[in-house]
Amino acid sequence: MKQVPSMISTKDLSYLEDMFNWHFTAAKKAESYSMVVGDETISEFFVDVAKKHKKVCEKIVKILG
Repeated sequence: MKQVPSMISTKDLSYLEDMFNWHFTAAKKAESYSMVVGDETISEFFVDVAKKHKKVCEKIVKILG
């Protein structure tokens, strides 16, 4: 299924909420790690990880919007 149905079940909504929370938490942690790590390469890696998780969060919000 490539298209979001016009009506989302309670179970699907709960799963989307969980997914959003997982990715939001991962993005925040990656941002935090990027600020405290001393190595620039590793810091950039964590910034990229945070960006990827934020994109997923945006997609989930778009589905719900």
